[in-house]
Amino acid sequence: MQAWSDKRRAEGKKIAFVPTMGYLHAGHLSLLEIGRKEGDSLILSIFVNPTQFGPTEDLDSYPRDLDADLAKAKEAGVDAVFVPQDSTLYQDNYQTFVKLEKLPNHLCGLSRPVFFRGVATVVTQLFNITRPHVAVFGQKDFQQLAVIRQMVADLKFGIKIIGAPIVREADGLAMSSRNAYLKPEQRAAALALSKTLAAAKTLVAQGERQTNVIQQKAREIFAQYPEIEIDYIELCDPVTIDSVETVKGETLMALAVNLQGIRLIDNTVLIP
Repeated sequence: MQAWSDKRRAEGKKIAFVPTMGYLHAGHLSLLEIGRKEGDSLILSIFVNPTQFGPTEDLDSYPRDLDADLAKAKEAGVDAVFVPQDSTLYQDNYQTFVKLEKLPNHLCGLSRPVFFRGVATVVTQLFNITRPHVAVFGQKDFQQLAVIRQMVADLKFGIKIIGAPIVREADGLAMSSRNAYLKPEQRAAALALSKTLAAAKTLVAQGERQTNVIQQKAREIFAQYPEIEIDYIELCDPVTIDSVETVKGETLMALAVNLQGIRLIDNTVLIP
């Protein structure tokens, strides 16, 4: 993979990179479409990264379909697909990890304490292997995008990071590989996330600025679905991810819930 990228760089080609954990859906394909436009050569990686899963999380059951992914990658115009084994990235006696000091101490980082260390570590490796000029990440994982941007700035990678808009299914559910876990009877509860974000936008449009009022409305919507366990309902600064008490400028509203063992996240940026 490194040799392939080095050859393209020597030819003056601009390399775009989209890292994924596979089980590709339309959201991933939208990232590839952006990458195709941004670069002369497009690399996709598929790797279910073990270091970002906690001991009780769904590493073993995470959905996988490599043959389907490769077919979609070919159709999307991907030039190279990098599919490493665990032992390629985490060889015997592996001991180097990348950890950010502040950004992970919010939202998903509180309930998934190993998550962002694993993400930052694997993305650092993938950047060093694929050697891209541009990398594309989805805004559905907004905190992850913020972590990657901060890491790239701090460690001087010299890579342009592009955040791509959330792609939603026809009923409003944010696309995610984990949606494959959902049973038909769980769909209505899953849609509570997008309904909550829509309600928050309506409140802000009507002049509401107090975080606690917006959060209370969200809790009322989620309370209609007893199968949902709330992880967080937060309104944050979109750069620092620090919580805010009022919506003064662009404000990230981020949600995470557990739906009978299925973790679902969603977010939007509220604009007063």
